[in-house]
Amino acid sequence: MSIPTLIFRTIRWSAWDGCATGMEHVDVRPADGGLHISGVVIAQEGENKFGLTYRLKLDALWHTKEVHVRTTSGQALHLESDGRGHWQENGKDRSDLQGCIDVDIQATPLTNTLPIRRLDLETGESMDIRLCYIDVPGLTVAPSDQRYTALETGSLYRFDSLESGFTADLPVDGDGFVLDYPGLFKRLA
Repeated sequence: MSIPTLIFRTIRWSAWDGCATGMEHVDVRPADGGLHISGVVIAQEGENKFGLTYRLKLDALWHTKEVHVRTTSGQALHLESDGRGHWQENGKDRSDLQGCIDVDIQATPLTNTLPIRRLDLETGESMDIRLCYIDVPGLTVAPSDQRYTALETGSLYRFDSLESGFTADLPVDGDGFVLDYPGLFKRLA
């Protein structure tokens, strides 16, 4: 997928079933030669109801440089990266995250777009990646191995969690942002 110049975007998702168990609002804007992404999530994981905000700073090649996540209950997480796989959490080195380029915040389909855009896969091409998986609402961070496959470049990608065996086919819009995440999230008009 070629990297088009992005202008300010607003995206919203609801929970797949349309009930009040989840809603997300995201603003994407060009800044500092890359992108700044800000999102708000209101959701439920099992019996845990939570709200959170997140901010991501990406460079022009879709490498994650900075992540801020804060829950409405007051938990906070701050990650910084050099974009080449070296991470710090709240100012302290995280050697276990060595080699991770992307982040995956459990509560949002937005972060699936990061490797889809960064990898720029051709139809039929797959790539295994290691990334920083952020569990919510606890905000714990751990490395996670995943695979992305371009089923139709620019419109449909397969996500595989190499650890759990979970798989999802993700349709994307012309800018690579996830439209629907079957069974979990549905893009709103």
